[in-house]
Amino acid sequence: MRYAQGGGLTDAGRAARERVRLQAVERFERGEKSKEIATALRVSERSVERWRKSWRERGEGGVRSKGSPGRPRLGPAQMERLERELERGPLAHGWPDQRWTLARIKALIGRLFHVSYTIEGTWLLLKRHGWSWQQPARRAIERDDDAVELWKKEVWPQVKDRRRPGVRGSPSRTRPGSR
Repeated sequence: MRYAQGGGLTDAGRAARERVRLQAVERFERGEKSKEIATALRVSERSVERWRKSWRERGEGGVRSKGSPGRPRLGPAQMERLERELERGPLAHGWPDQRWTLARIKALIGRLFHVSYTIEGTWLLLKRHGWSWQQPARRAIERDDDAVELWKKEVWPQVKDRRRPGVRGSPSRTRPGSR
């Protein structure tokens, strides 16, 4: 059975699993076979073989729990540095335009702090620290808003299509309605 990251277990559950692994170590030292250990401890033979390999390579410490992996967190000093780097802009970090995307910020965090966030995790981190989502307005630099408003008020009403009077018709394309 596969477990979610962290094993999906509480600290007590992780401790219980570690006790089982340590019992397996005792049996390794007595020279018991993997199949016997798996049956006695009610685990898969494959797990026992994996533990035995770790035990041979690193001793008892190889089968001990590494603890909950937890989520990556940036400390206050790291967050301040990240904010300074974000204020410098994407161009300063090698991206060709002036847009920060979550993927770019995720990559920047990885480069600066050697911590891997997901895209969603990056968004939650930024949101927690008061950053907001913004979309740049796509407008031409030459745009004249006053001229646009004038055109909407004076020219558009003259140009827009007047409704044609209703005519009896047929929904058929090949047989037009009679007048």
